[in-house]
Amino acid sequence: MNKKAFGSVFLALSLLLAACGNNEKGMDEKKKKHEDAEQDHGSMDHGEMNHSGSGDVPKGLEKAKNPEFKVGSTAVINADHMAGMDGAKATISGAFDTTVYTVTYTPTTGGEKVTDHKWVIHEELKDAGDQPLKPGSEVTLDADHMKGMKGAKAVIDSAEQTTVYMVDYTPTTGGKKVKNHKWVTESELSAE
Repeated sequence: MNKKAFGSVFLALSLLLAACGNNEKGMDEKKKKHEDAEQDHGSMDHGEMNHSGSGDVPKGLEKAKNPEFKVGSTAVINADHMAGMDGAKATISGAFDTTVYTVTYTPTTGGEKVTDHKWVIHEELKDAGDQPLKPGSEVTLDADHMKGMKGAKAVIDSAEQTTVYMVDYTPTTGGKKVKNHKWVTESELSAE
């Protein structure tokens, strides 16, 4: 191959690589803008979620008598409440028997309505009483999983009596370990 032909091939490859690099950068910027928009609109992206918690549990919450996954054991998370959760290996840090709800609410900080938020437990509802509530019930949230959640008026979308778990896990997308994440239901966990 002569120098002129080699130079032409080299120039073409350089331009191709530069175009690919610019395209990836553009895609990263588009993805970030999309994620920011989802966070601003209160979607299930949970960008405003307190991923790690203190490990404190609401007053009156009872430890599970016979959980499928014992405290200290490991399981695989089969839920996508947030990026990097689905498929992550979790260590069980708490297991509790309660009623778990999905709820729709408008944050106290303003913004778009959050629909089908998973999960709020019975003990995280203000003045909920002793009996499980039915879908359609209007409640006040006492949970602070996300910014603007505590004190927000909500409607219960679904209710289920089950065991809920507090878990520690490292996201499959990398990053910092999440400790005492609240909540994952028993059906969202599987044995390794």
